[in-house]
Amino acid sequence: MPMQLDRRTLLAGSAALGLSPLALAPAARAAAPLTNSVGAPYMRYKLGEFEITAFNDGTRVGQNPEKTFGINQKPEDVAAAAEANFLPTDRLVSSFTPVLVNTGKELVLFDSGNGANGRPATGHLASQIAAAGFTPDQIDVVVITHCHPDHIGGLMENGAALAPKARYVIGEAEYAFWSSPDRANGPTANAAKIVQTNVVPLKDKMTFVKKDGEAVAGIRAVEAFGHTPGHMAWHVENGDKRLLIGADFCNHYVLSLRYPKWHASFDADKDKAVETRLRLLDMLSADRIPFTSYHMPFPAVGFVEKSTEGGYRFVPASYQLML
Repeated sequence: MPMQLDRRTLLAGSAALGLSPLALAPAARAAAPLTNSVGAPYMRYKLGEFEITAFNDGTRVGQNPEKTFGINQKPEDVAAAAEANFLPTDRLVSSFTPVLVNTGKELVLFDSGNGANGRPATGHLASQIAAAGFTPDQIDVVVITHCHPDHIGGLMENGAALAPKARYVIGEAEYAFWSSPDRANGPTANAAKIVQTNVVPLKDKMTFVKKDGEAVAGIRAVEAFGHTPGHMAWHVENGDKRLLIGADFCNHYVLSLRYPKWHASFDADKDKAVETRLRLLDMLSADRIPFTSYHMPFPAVGFVEKSTEGGYRFVPASYQLML
């Protein structure tokens, strides 16, 4: 009678011959090459009748988190906070997420990413806009939340504007501070140089706003000073739906949001930044409204829950903003 081989017989026979069972497995196919991709180019969600597209400008890996966040704390306490939240203690990753709000009447872009100076890791907004099905000349308004290079680096490239037909909106105090000749030296020099090449040439197309000033109907400015002298967040409202575009008022979903009183190295006025952070996080948690903040993990949108320990918890949005 013909022999019938079952799995047990096969394994026993291979063992007797000194063969590993893996030797009987088919040869593995060659691995696909690494793509070195920056990840998903964009993600869309809804706010009433508005449609919002979050763009992935890229990510950047930094070293020594305690030198960026919690600089008024003991380094071991920052490390302990990272470890308790399943984060590495020696590195951190920053995301960069400009957003585009389609009101049905106008396309409003908030910030422009890093631009050419950030590549290859960042500076991908222009290509992500194309991937999402838009063209730059469709953008009606560009809102500049503040003038740090990772927010204005993509406004201009090779002397040409990213959004050639757009008008621009910026906080009056922010523009006045960064365009001043006094910024040309010292710690502000690098950002001021990029302001001169990327922001000042657009002055004739700019609207300068203060608190509650509108970019377009339904989108108004919220003072969020501290990170920079004129840093603005933006309140977006359609029907009974609300969203805060927070820019850099809170820059890490753990080391800023869970510990809002910790100082960050890049906040110009650290005490004012803490005051702003607490005020806006209190509002978000009390009103239970979503927010997007530029450096949260992509797609950088979620909710805030107040904790009993005096901090807050970031709750990433899942399908709440897709319905």
